[in-house]
Amino acid sequence: MFNIHRSSYKYWLNKAKVQCIKQIKEKVMVKAIFAERGGSAGARTIATIASQRDLPLSRYRADRIMKKLELTSCQMPKHAYKRGGNEHLEIPNDLNRQFAVTEPNKVWCGDVTYIWSGNRWAYLAVVMDLFSRKAVGWAMSHSSDSTLTGKALMMAFESRGRPKNVMFHSDQGCHYTSKKYRQLLWRYQIKQSMSRRGNCWDNAPMERFFRSFKSEWMPTTGYNTFNEAK
Repeated sequence: MFNIHRSSYKYWLNKAKVQCIKQIKEKVMVKAIFAERGGSAGARTIATIASQRDLPLSRYRADRIMKKLELTSCQMPKHAYKRGGNEHLEIPNDLNRQFAVTEPNKVWCGDVTYIWSGNRWAYLAVVMDLFSRKAVGWAMSHSSDSTLTGKALMMAFESRGRPKNVMFHSDQGCHYTSKKYRQLLWRYQIKQSMSRRGNCWDNAPMERFFRSFKSEWMPTTGYNTFNEAK
């Protein structure tokens, strides 16, 4: 009726089936890789991994498949701290990198880090006992201020039975140098020590704690909500 050769029709029929199966495999592969990477993989990454798994895929083909499947890469935005002020000269570095503590509740150290919580950054303040390298107090908030660090210190102080003769070491962040936070330390009779400005090695145990937390426990794309992160 359409003046088509029988052989041409058979060729078209078989080719359509092959393409259909290949398209299904590509969609399944793209979806699987996207899920494995926690939704953070883009078209370039997916194409590279798929090709390594014996399914040749170009970046542009992967991008078209992702659009059909409505998959969008969710990379965390970059975080930027506000520029600090001048060095705090009133509080000396009494700890001086003496991290080998022989008794509990003698030296605590603290720091604040940032965590992605769905649509904005959340901040986590931790207080660690250097003797056991255990987190004895923590708090989370959407603001990195002295209220946040104060709550973490309060948890540590209460959970450890209100110990005496404790030294608290931290960096020179404004949430540790504020009048409000220093008054809390004075009330608890805790001696304050501070790292030199811009010297992360002076508070190395806390830096190591947060590095392990983010690389071993926290999802690569952060958390979906604040409560989930908490």
